[in-house]
Amino acid sequence: MPTRHSIDPRTTAGIIALTAVALLIGGAFAGLLVEGAHDFSGAWAAFDPYLLRVVHFTLWQAALSTLLSVGPALFVARALSRHPRFFGRALILQLFAVPLALPAIVAALGILALYGRAGYFAGLFTVVGGGSWPGIYGLSGILVAHVFFNLPLATRLFLEALQTIPADQWRLASQLGMGAGPAFRLIEWPTLRASLPGVGGLVFMLCITSFTIVLTLGGGPAATTLEVGIYQALRFDFDPARAVTLTFLQIALTFVVVLALTRLGANVVGDTNLPVAPRRYLSVNGAETTLNVVLIALALLFVAGPMAATVMAGLGADLGRLAGEGAVRQATLTSAVLAFLSALLSVMLSLALTMARRALALNRRIGARTMLEHATDTGAGFVLVVPPIVIGAGWFLALRHVGDVFAIAPVMVVTVNAVMAMPFALRAVRPAYDAASERHERLCAQLGIAGWTRLVQVDWPSLRRPLATGFAFAMALSLGDLGVIALFGSDSVQTLPYLLLARMGSYRTQDAAGLALLLGLVCLALVLAADWLGRETNRDA
Repeated sequence: MPTRHSIDPRTTAGIIALTAVALLIGGAFAGLLVEGAHDFSGAWAAFDPYLLRVVHFTLWQAALSTLLSVGPALFVARALSRHPRFFGRALILQLFAVPLALPAIVAALGILALYGRAGYFAGLFTVVGGGSWPGIYGLSGILVAHVFFNLPLATRLFLEALQTIPADQWRLASQLGMGAGPAFRLIEWPTLRASLPGVGGLVFMLCITSFTIVLTLGGGPAATTLEVGIYQALRFDFDPARAVTLTFLQIALTFVVVLALTRLGANVVGDTNLPVAPRRYLSVNGAETTLNVVLIALALLFVAGPMAATVMAGLGADLGRLAGEGAVRQATLTSAVLAFLSALLSVMLSLALTMARRALALNRRIGARTMLEHATDTGAGFVLVVPPIVIGAGWFLALRHVGDVFAIAPVMVVTVNAVMAMPFALRAVRPAYDAASERHERLCAQLGIAGWTRLVQVDWPSLRRPLATGFAFAMALSLGDLGVIALFGSDSVQTLPYLLLARMGSYRTQDAAGLALLLGLVCLALVLAADWLGRETNRDA
C-alpha cells in the first residue's frame, strides 16, 4: 500500500506517457526550430505570393466545404428528427457513420470512380455539359470529398442536439396545435443555433487539416493547401526553409481553430452517441413529409454513391492477381504490423494517462488542480493542434542530419499514429476506468492492492471491452493513414495507402480500386467491431 510520501504507480505511468508524447511533439518542434534558425533568410523568403495563394486556398476551400456540409446537414437532421420511426432509419444512420471509418484515400478513389473523367457519371455529364467531361480534379473534387465526409458527421451531431430537446416542450407544442413553422422557429432552431458554431468549427478544422483528399484530388499548384505544400516542399522540391514556414503557419491556423472550438464547447473528436428515437408528439403533414423524404433520399444517394462506386470498381479489378503480387502481400503485412503496434501503443498511453488522472484527482486535497493533473486530463488533446504531417515534417528535418530518414519510417508511423489516436482511445477507456475506480478504490487501498496486481486482478474485467474498442478504432485509423507514410515511405517500406497512392500516380486505376476495396473493408470491419464493443460496454454498465 502506497505510503503518504510515496508516488502512486499510476501517477508514474502517466508521467512516462506524458513524457513520451512530449518527446514526440517536442522533437518535431525542435527540428523545425533548428532548421528555421539554420536558414532564417530562406524561411523568411518563403513569404512570397505563392505562399499567400496557398494560405488563401486553404482557408477558402475549408470555408466552402464547411458551408456546403453544415448547411444541408441542418435540414437533413431536422427531417430525420421529424420522422423518428420509419423503416430503414437506423440503417441510414449507420450508413452516415461509414464515412468516419473509411480512409480518405479510399473515399477519394470512390469519388473519382463516380465523377472522374472515366467515372460512371462521365457520360451523363458529357451530354449535359455539351462537351467532354474534364473530371472532378481541383476545387470541385475537394469540395465533393469534404462534403461526403462531413455532411453525415454534421447531420449526426445536429440530430444528437435535436434529441436533447425536452419531451415536455414537444408535448406542450402538440397540445397548442403548433405547426411545423412555429415549432421550428421556437423549439428546434434555438437548439440548432446553439450547436451550429461548434459543429461548423469542427468541420472547418477537419477541412483545413485535410491532407489526403487535397493530395489526391487537388490536381496541381492551384489547388494546394498548407499540408500538401509541406509534403511537396520536402519530397519533391526539397526546400526545408519553405517547409518550416508552411509548418508553422499550419500550426498557428489549427491552434486558433481548436482554441475557438474549445471555447464553443465543441465535440472535437467528432463522435456521436445517438439515443433511441424519442416519442413523436407533433404530426407531420403530407407536404412536409414529401420534402423530408426528398432531403433524406438526396443525402442518402450522395453518401452511398461513392461507397457503391468503390465496391463496384474494386470488384472489377483482378483481385486474384493482386492477391498474388509480392508488393501487395508485403504492403498488407507491413500495414497490419504497424497498425497493430500503433493501436497497442495508443491504448497503453491512453490507459496510463487515465489511471494517472484518476489517482491524482483522488489524492488531491481541496483546492485547484495541479499542473500534472491538468496535463494528464488534457495533454492528449494537444495533438489535435498538431496534424500528423506537421510532426512528420519536424522529425524528417531533424533526422536528415543524423542518417537515413527513410529507415526510421516504421518507428515514425507507429508513434505518430498512436499519439493521434489517443483522443479517441481515451473516450473509450476513461469512463470505464473511472467507474471501476469508483467501485474498487477504497477496497484496493485497504488491502494494499496496487500497480500491476491491481490492473490485472481488479481493473482488467471492467477494461477489457473498452480497451478493445479503443484498440480497434486506433488500428483502423492507423491502417488508413497516409500523412506520415507519405513523407517517410519508400520502396522498402510501403503500407497499403502508400501503395494505393503509388498505383493511382502510375495510372493503374484498376489495381488502385482493388486495393481500395480491400483497405476500406478492413477499416470498416474494425470500426464496426469498435462500435459493437462500445455498445456492449455501455449495456454491461
